[in-house]
Amino acid sequence: MSNLPSHARVVIIGGGAIGASSLYHLAKAGWTDCVLLEKNELTAGSTWHAAGNVPTFSSSWSIMNMQRYSASLYRELGVLVDYPMNYHVTGSIRLGHSKERLREFKRVVGMGRYQGMDLDILTPDEIRSRYPFLKTHELMGALYDPYDGDIDPAQLTQGLAKGARDMGAKIIRFCPVTGARRENDEWVITTPQGEIRCEYVVNAAGYYAREVGKMFGRAVPMMVMSHQYILFDEIPELAAWSKEVGHKLPLLRDVDSSYYLRQEKYGMNLGPYERNCRAHWTTPDDPMPEDFSFQLFPDDLERLDWYLNDAVERVPILGTAGLSRVINGPIPYAPDGNPLIGPMPGVPNAFEACVFTFGICQAGGAGKVLAEWVTEGQTEWDMWSCDPRRYTDYTDQDYCIAKGMEIYGHEYAMHFPKHYWPAGRNKKLSPIHGRIAALGAQFKPYNGWERAMWYAKPGDDTSEEATQTWGREGPWAKRIEEECLAVRDAAGILDLPGFSRFRVKGEGAREWLSGLITGRAPKPGRIGLAYFADDKGRIVTEMSVMAIEEDFFFLITAATAQWHDFEWLQKHRPADAAFTLDDVTTNFSCQILTGPTSRDILAGVSDADLSKGWLTHQTAQIAGRYCQLVRVSFAGELGWEIHTKADDTAAIFDVVSDAGQRHGLKPFGMEALDSLRIEKGYRAWKGDLSTDYTVLQGGLERFVDWAKPSFKGKAALEREKQQGVIKRFVTLTVEAGDCDAPYMSTLWFGGQVVGETTSGNWGYRVGKSIALGMLRADLAVPGLEIEVEIFGDRFKATVEPDQPLWDPSNERLKA
Repeated sequence: MSNLPSHARVVIIGGGAIGASSLYHLAKAGWTDCVLLEKNELTAGSTWHAAGNVPTFSSSWSIMNMQRYSASLYRELGVLVDYPMNYHVTGSIRLGHSKERLREFKRVVGMGRYQGMDLDILTPDEIRSRYPFLKTHELMGALYDPYDGDIDPAQLTQGLAKGARDMGAKIIRFCPVTGARRENDEWVITTPQGEIRCEYVVNAAGYYAREVGKMFGRAVPMMVMSHQYILFDEIPELAAWSKEVGHKLPLLRDVDSSYYLRQEKYGMNLGPYERNCRAHWTTPDDPMPEDFSFQLFPDDLERLDWYLNDAVERVPILGTAGLSRVINGPIPYAPDGNPLIGPMPGVPNAFEACVFTFGICQAGGAGKVLAEWVTEGQTEWDMWSCDPRRYTDYTDQDYCIAKGMEIYGHEYAMHFPKHYWPAGRNKKLSPIHGRIAALGAQFKPYNGWERAMWYAKPGDDTSEEATQTWGREGPWAKRIEEECLAVRDAAGILDLPGFSRFRVKGEGAREWLSGLITGRAPKPGRIGLAYFADDKGRIVTEMSVMAIEEDFFFLITAATAQWHDFEWLQKHRPADAAFTLDDVTTNFSCQILTGPTSRDILAGVSDADLSKGWLTHQTAQIAGRYCQLVRVSFAGELGWEIHTKADDTAAIFDVVSDAGQRHGLKPFGMEALDSLRIEKGYRAWKGDLSTDYTVLQGGLERFVDWAKPSFKGKAALEREKQQGVIKRFVTLTVEAGDCDAPYMSTLWFGGQVVGETTSGNWGYRVGKSIALGMLRADLAVPGLEIEVEIFGDRFKATVEPDQPLWDPSNERLKA
């Protein structure tokens, strides 16, 4: 007789650490009518052969949150669920060979401090005091993390599973999922033991997630890497030391050489991430097997020779140990190395919690996040770094393989602000890509679309090596300045393919939109910014709303927000709505023409009424092609966005460029645009604008129409307005050194942490380093001097008045 129930509120597919944690946290949230289905035994996938390291380190704020939560949970999990747990909190040492690496470490120390973790930077001598067997040649220092350690992956999974069962959730082992279909607003999951109906389903199938995704019509963006680690026999010298001091060595990571080295009882475990890596199950002659439970790939030790030799030079006692065992197992990779946690794109009531490269250290936090997504429809922390909707239709299998191998081979790489990874490029090209490339454009992808970042001149160093710095200066700096000043003094043109664009048309469109946004929808012929809040009043997204007619709008948003924002709109569109909602992103393109001579340029090539004021739009012709001229400028100068059908981009670009030559027109890129927008205090999506902040905290009350009878998030915002915000958006000018403040740099006042930056850059028009950020509300006083921590050093910063630094009265913008 089958143990499979006929119904459940949630079905989780996959019984590794992630699936078990998801079940545990759903049950903890009170959703006990949940079932986990595992095709074999629990832990049969990547979990059983995982090394079990539990770092808190991350340069991502949200992933650090998730890993910090995991480490905290694991320290008490054994007691919570009454299950034995081998969790060793040994601390870890990350070695730094360069000034740039130490800067990365110092930034993470600041982020960790803000999250309540006491991380530290060690000198070479201090490293030896914590790790006496280590040679410190070529080292500049290290990061010490006292919370790091390792846990038994099987015990972790079984402990979470026991905790979930004890609360009433069910686990069915040896029950593979063979299909899924939608019936009567329910999911019907088929298995050899029968069918189970559910309201929600979660793909937690690990390296098998792509196959499970196909059952839902979803192409999961992932691939599978072969990852090896080596276990060594007992080392007498290490055994004697451990017995004398009563503890294990800290977990050692040589991130510049790309491996970790961990004490395993009285032996060692070496795990490299080698450049000469290997992907599996990527070709017809190497198909993914139907079941790979508790299996490994053959040893391939030649790939590890360099890393083994380097580790022996760093820790010579390793060279005295015999090799005990090699583990070579599959690990899934998404194209950026981050997992997929959140709504399954385009699939109702389906979620993903899969493709975890570091699943053991992230399992606890991932289960918390997944449970919040399912039970509340939103998460405590902004989790865009892991949201499945961050990828769209460009992530074909070739792309996923190329990016996965690139990430694996650079697992510990620093992510410099001007460095753009080369694999998987040119997925989406503007119709004028070749033209601007010939002008010197240096590109970076946005949702697969290649956009010009800056324009190099002959002789400029455009090598990848030149970009490997945290510093402001580089071959790009002079060029970005020239582009900014051209926009200030004459005009600039920016090719901007890939704006996400949604068409809303039909009876009731205005009323519906008004109920979603905090402000009012613009009148026909006008355009305005609109903010969408969740039920807690937090910032979900920002869109430009272009009103064509009373019930006809184009909603324009960030390229990377395409699937995220369209799904938000679809989710809130009534089933019986008379209006249509369509994603028309690929039909159109955009160019920005901005600067004091932009009107003169357009006057010579268009039939438009160029006297129309700011925030208006009109249909016009340029070069005999129709376009929509929109009187806005993210650069904060007189200017227009020129929206065209994609096929008309080249003709219009050529005519405008030719006409602009006598008016000082220069092409400019996204780097210059970011500098220009920050001088105006304009917010950037998923930096300054995220669900980590409410609309009021974001300084956006002028976009809130309190007189409207209702809008999403109104009740929460009214409560917050009455109680007062706890933090407030501010613009800071910073007496910075050679680096501008990166995202999530710590703000200090009176020896206390009082806020964080949300973005930072150099303003070439004002000649200052600028940071936007969130500051404790009582300190958001113009003229107050605070400090910004940038890569470990604190720099004086001044709170500026609540107005743009450049052209505060918008006279140039409205000229």
